[in-house]
Amino acid sequence: MSLPRLALLLYSSALFAADQPQWGQAWTRNLVSSEQHLPDGFDPETKQNVKWMVDLGTQAHSTPIIAGGRIFVGTNNANPRDPKHVGDRGVLMCLDEKDGHLLWQLVVPKLEDDKYLDWPEMGMCSEATVEGERVYLTTNRGEVVCLDVHGMANGNDGYQDEGQHMTPRDAAPMTSGPLDADIVWLLDMKEACGIWCHDGAHSSIMIQGEHLYVNTGTGVDNTHRFIRRPEAPSLIVVEKATGKYLARDDEHISPNIFHSTWSSPSFADIDGKPTVFFCGGNGITYAFEPLDQPAPSGELLKLTKRWQYDMDPTAPKTQVHRFTQNKQESPSNIYGMPVIADGKLFVAGGGDVFWGKNQSWLKCVDPRNAKELWSYELGKHTLTTPTIHDGLVYATDADGTVHCVDAQTGKMVWTHSMNGSFWASAMVADGKIFLGTRKGNWAVLAAGREKKVLCNLELKAPISATTTIANGVVYLTTMKQLWALADKP
Repeated sequence: MSLPRLALLLYSSALFAADQPQWGQAWTRNLVSSEQHLPDGFDPETKQNVKWMVDLGTQAHSTPIIAGGRIFVGTNNANPRDPKHVGDRGVLMCLDEKDGHLLWQLVVPKLEDDKYLDWPEMGMCSEATVEGERVYLTTNRGEVVCLDVHGMANGNDGYQDEGQHMTPRDAAPMTSGPLDADIVWLLDMKEACGIWCHDGAHSSIMIQGEHLYVNTGTGVDNTHRFIRRPEAPSLIVVEKATGKYLARDDEHISPNIFHSTWSSPSFADIDGKPTVFFCGGNGITYAFEPLDQPAPSGELLKLTKRWQYDMDPTAPKTQVHRFTQNKQESPSNIYGMPVIADGKLFVAGGGDVFWGKNQSWLKCVDPRNAKELWSYELGKHTLTTPTIHDGLVYATDADGTVHCVDAQTGKMVWTHSMNGSFWASAMVADGKIFLGTRKGNWAVLAAGREKKVLCNLELKAPISATTTIANGVVYLTTMKQLWALADKP
C-alpha cells in the first residue's frame, strides 16, 4: 500500500471512528459530538448528501443509537417488516449501518385494557443503550430487557419465551424467526417494582459498571388526577448481567408526580465523588450516591441522596393534581435529562406541556451543593435537554424557539424561531447545531455567538427524535423515515 493511501486511511479513521452507543455524551448526557466534515444540509428530492434512507412506521419518537455497525431505532408496526406481526406494536429495529437494511427487530404487543397505559401507535419510544454484545432497553410495556446485538443469528441465549412475549394476550404463542430479537433477560417493572405506566415509556438506560440505572416511567392514571401506585420508585438500579432488581430511590416522589416520569439519569465525578443525577416527575432534581455492591442478604437497597434541588420552589407541593389543566398555577415537570458540562449542572423544565402552567426555565446549578447559579426564562413549555458547547448553552422550547445562552452568566446571546414545537433536543457537532420540530422543520445553524442559518428545510413528517451523529454520518429520524446524511464531494 502506498504511503499517501495509508495516510488517507489513517486520517479517515481518525475522523470517522466514533459510535454513539447511548443517548448523549458518555453519561454526562451532553448532546455534543467531535465528528467533523458533516453536511450543512441535504436535498430530499435529488438525494444530495443522502447516503441512504429507510422507511420506518408512522411514529418514531426515539433517538437512533449507533454501535458496532448497527443502528437501533424505535418505531411502530404500521409498516410491518414481518407478516406474522400484525396490528399495533412497539418495535425496536436493528439496522445495518452500511445501508439501513433490517437485521432483526424486537416486536412488543401493546399493554391491554387502557390506552393510557400504552398510547395507540406510539411505538417504541425509549432509546437503546449498547455495550459490547448487549443492548439494554425499556419497552413500551414497562419492561427492562437485555438483548443480544446479533438477534437470533447466533442462537437463542438466556430467556426462552420470545414467542410468548411477542404474542398478544389470549392468542396462541408465535414461533420465533430469523428477524426476531433474542432476549437474554427481562425485568417487568410493573410486577417487580409496582409501577403504573402512562402514555409511553421514554427511558434511556444508563450503565455504570455492573449496574443499570433506569427511570421507571411511573405516572398518573387515565384521569390524570390520581396516582395508582404511590409507593412506586422513580429511579431503580438493575444488575446488568442478570436483570436482578437491586435498589431504588427512597424519596417518595410518586404521590407528587404531575404527569409521568420521562427524564433519564446522568452521571459525573464531582470533586472525586461519583454522583448520579436524576430529575423526578415532581420537578425536583436529585443527586445520589451510586450503588457500590448488592446487599449480602439480597434485600432491596435504597439509594443514598446527597442533595435535592427544586427548580420551582413556589409551585404547589401537595395535592398537585388539583392543578391539572391549570395554565396559570401548577407544579413543574422535567422531561429532558440533567446535563453535566464545564463543572456545572444544567436542567430545563417548567409547567407540564399538556397539563400545566405556561412557564419554563433553563437552570444552572452547582453540582456539589445544589446552589442555583442562574436562571433563564424559556417559552411556555420545554420538553428537551440543554446542550452545552464552547461556553454556550443551546436550549429549545415548545414555542419553537432556540435559545443561545452564555453558560457562565445565564444571559441571552441570541434566539432563533422555527416552525413548530420542539420535542427533539439540539445536537452540536462540527461547528453546527442540528435542530428539528414537530412540524417537520429541520434546520442547521452555525454554533457560536453569531447566529447564522446554514440550512432550513420543511420536511413532510414531524420530528420528535434528536439528530444523531456517528462515524461521519448525520442520522435524522422523522416520524416515518430514517435518513443517513453524509458530506458528498
